[in-house]
Amino acid sequence: MKIGSIDLGDKPLMLAPMEDVTDASFRYICKEFGASMVYTEFVSSDGLVHDSKKSFEKFLTFEEEAPVGIQIYGNIPEAMVESARLAERAQEIVGGHGADLIDINFGCPVKKIAGRGAGSGMMKEPDKMVAITKAVVEAVNKPVTVKTRLGWDDDSKIIVELAERLQDVGIQALTIHGRTRQQMYTGEADWTLIGEVKNNPRMHIPIIGNGDITSPEKAKAAFDRYGVDAIMVGRATYGHPWIFREMRHYLDTGELLPQMSVTERVDLAKRHLARSLELKGEKVGILEMRRHLSCYFKGLPDFKETRLRLVTLTDPQELYSTLDGIAVRWGDEVPPEAKSIYGF
Repeated sequence: MKIGSIDLGDKPLMLAPMEDVTDASFRYICKEFGASMVYTEFVSSDGLVHDSKKSFEKFLTFEEEAPVGIQIYGNIPEAMVESARLAERAQEIVGGHGADLIDINFGCPVKKIAGRGAGSGMMKEPDKMVAITKAVVEAVNKPVTVKTRLGWDDDSKIIVELAERLQDVGIQALTIHGRTRQQMYTGEADWTLIGEVKNNPRMHIPIIGNGDITSPEKAKAAFDRYGVDAIMVGRATYGHPWIFREMRHYLDTGELLPQMSVTERVDLAKRHLARSLELKGEKVGILEMRRHLSCYFKGLPDFKETRLRLVTLTDPQELYSTLDGIAVRWGDEVPPEAKSIYGF
């Protein structure tokens, strides 16, 4: 599968852009485990236009992540065009690798985004969505892609027609999350409409399916049943970034890999922590690792006190010591919830 000139190989597995999750250290780990492509956290076009330091910090990507997409969101055409141009110049502005493509977020369902007409709020204004997309495509040289949902609610599932319109203004791939905005993340993702878009004879760009891909078996079933070109994995990566390795192995061999032991997870958590400290410094690096550290060990018995330490300690060496202690105490155990992080 190709997006523009970016060759992602056969049946690529992509890391979904997730706010407060897919920072550079997590992208690095997911890439290490076989993610075919990764994306930044979404970047506010308003923040970029108003020179927000936090927004520009999200532009920083690294060579080992490539190919990597910078995702932007907003609902003001001029701001979206300017932010796309800035994203295209990310390497010049902040250094690092830069963007291989620009992705537009028309899928975020959270109230503070969709409620003001951005993200999946744009599903209420498809004409404006298409116009913004067209303006962004014409403003940059890098490939432009879109991530969106089926529609605003059950009465307005417009994705089949909308996909054609977005393709016609020049996007080079489309990611579809199989829920409406009103569903948020509840209920089951509906892949039938994703398959309908993919099998529409008028569509010729890659279609990437997203939603409820939580296991190697589900990944294979999505490829086989719906014919999508790629799969994007989001929440199932929380505390489980090695899911990409599991999925790739199953797609290639039909065999399931054994789950990672606690000792292996400790080693991974230490490498992840080291990367976060390297990129963000001690204070921020530790703070932003807390959401990941306890997730690596979800399901371990009698872990409450240790988890509390992982999310409250501020000294790196104490954190490393606590992780070493986890390996000593729980050794080669495999957490019983390893295949069902957060119950997904």
